[in-house]
Amino acid sequence: MTQSREHHRKEQLGTLVLGAMGVVFGDIGTSPLYSVKEAVSGGHAATAAHILGIISLIIIALIVVISLKYIFFIMQADNKGEGGVMALVALAQRSLENNPRGQKLVLLLGMCGVSLFFGDGIITPAISVLSAIEGLEVATPFFKPYIIPLTLIVLIALFTIQKRGTESVGKYFGPVMCLWFVVLALLGTVEVVKHPEILLAINPWYGLHFLLEDPKTGFVVLGSVFLCVTGGEALYADMGHFGARPIRISWLFLVFPSLLLNYLGQGALILHNPEAAANPFYLLVPSWLLYPMVGLSTAATVIASQAVISGVFSATRQAVQLGLLPRMEVIHTSIHEMGQIYVPFLNWSLMTGVIMVVVAFKSSDNLASAYGIAVTGAMLIDTILAFGVVLSTIHHWNGWTKSALLILFIGFDLTFFLANVIKIPSGGWFPLVLGFSIFFIMTTWRLGGEQAAQAWQQDTIPLELFMGQFNNNPLITKSPGTAIFFTADTYNVPRALMQNIACNCVVHERVVILTTRTRDIPYVEDQDRLKVKVIQDGFYLMSLDYGYQEVPDIPAALQLCQSCTEAFDPNETYYFLGRAVFVPVENKSRTLSSWRTKVWLIMQHNAGSIAAYLNIPLDKVIELGVRIPI
Repeated sequence: MTQSREHHRKEQLGTLVLGAMGVVFGDIGTSPLYSVKEAVSGGHAATAAHILGIISLIIIALIVVISLKYIFFIMQADNKGEGGVMALVALAQRSLENNPRGQKLVLLLGMCGVSLFFGDGIITPAISVLSAIEGLEVATPFFKPYIIPLTLIVLIALFTIQKRGTESVGKYFGPVMCLWFVVLALLGTVEVVKHPEILLAINPWYGLHFLLEDPKTGFVVLGSVFLCVTGGEALYADMGHFGARPIRISWLFLVFPSLLLNYLGQGALILHNPEAAANPFYLLVPSWLLYPMVGLSTAATVIASQAVISGVFSATRQAVQLGLLPRMEVIHTSIHEMGQIYVPFLNWSLMTGVIMVVVAFKSSDNLASAYGIAVTGAMLIDTILAFGVVLSTIHHWNGWTKSALLILFIGFDLTFFLANVIKIPSGGWFPLVLGFSIFFIMTTWRLGGEQAAQAWQQDTIPLELFMGQFNNNPLITKSPGTAIFFTADTYNVPRALMQNIACNCVVHERVVILTTRTRDIPYVEDQDRLKVKVIQDGFYLMSLDYGYQEVPDIPAALQLCQSCTEAFDPNETYYFLGRAVFVPVENKSRTLSSWRTKVWLIMQHNAGSIAAYLNIPLDKVIELGVRIPI
């Protein structure tokens, strides 16, 4: 049991519920800022039938996509309490352990899901903060020229404070979002009381009638209606931080009722005053409350952006652990929560992308065209993995039940995805290009790594044969201390060990051949982390297992070895790393083309230090280089 999970278990349910409001629901909770406005503008008219139909469709989306699909079904598919697309991938691959082709397909789907999530990580902060600051324009046209600069200032400040971590300010997230949802509910309730006819929209017939009466307009509107459920995947991805029960309680008893009332209130306002369609959220606010509401909206969107940024950091760490991305510097920002991390390179890359998006698109209306297609794609992948593979295996559902749920939810996801496809020419291309770029990087890194591993293993000696030669070689002398050699191949001798003996004719008193592995679970218990096999006196074969949510720490893990503690005196332990210099050559049998091999070589050259990644003391590292054709 990790320290983080022990800490959460000791917390009270109320604290977890409040924390879930501050992290899990930031994105979906700020959707009222722009979703109704975009949906109404997509309908090209604010007639009563259109308004009732649009609000009805929003309610249907919240119930089916969030309440049913994520809250009640997908959250049942947890990997040791963790959620997210990589948790689904791990569960799906486990259920397909006798189907290698199926496992590869599942991994590709997972890589697509993560790639699309990165696109969401750039657009969400931009559209959220921009839509909040645009409230100043409603107060007075004086602020119009300052909307973009103010948005950039807020965003730059947000990314600048990331290195300080979220622990110090995280305790305020929950209360702020709780206040946000209460205010949403109150604003909507006041307008619903004034114009109760909007309650007709609760009847799903109005949404279906709107689609059937004008299919072309209705299909366009669906692309904007989907904006009300963006962030729904965060409910599942953040399950490991808070647990399923606190998230469900938060959603059912505060978040969903507040969103429902606010959407009804915006619809009632437009029914009464069609001109309010220009910005129904802020026009719902009394004039005396407008400036405080802009401040609260900005705080809520910053919190929503923070949750997405933290999610991208976490997804990146998981991808690095699973060998899908190059090693990056990861800084832990909390001594209590191992999940709170900071990735400098990614942080500044995200900030650059967000700034470019704000400057290029200039308004939340324009950004709404780019928003949605990446999220719908990620949600579609969640549905395929969860209902197509995982849940049917966990619950052993019969064919009819599984097929009915799969058809229902894929039908919704696919409809929303196709409705967002028409946005590609007007901005939807951006997250797709970004997602494809990340997918290209992932596949290149993984395939290039497999190709390099094959080249690295050439001309190696089987461990059993080596031990026989070693025992019969009188020229080899012993040196005091412990030498640890890293390898991914437990059957052959590490190249660094072969080079050390060939050059120096010396070995240490204790030699450890160590393999680190990332398992398909988020965390590995300490008692299961290290396995030791004695090859012969003074030689050990060891393996260290980590979960995909963990960052390796080799010296700390070695202290877990109770049977050989003496061998790992930190002052007498040295770590030997093989430093490969890969040289591109003509090779028709290699997996990657020549140009992709060159891309991989650039990535490999710029990857973070493996010593730093494994948390090895730099003054105890000895690197032995070798040139390998690839």
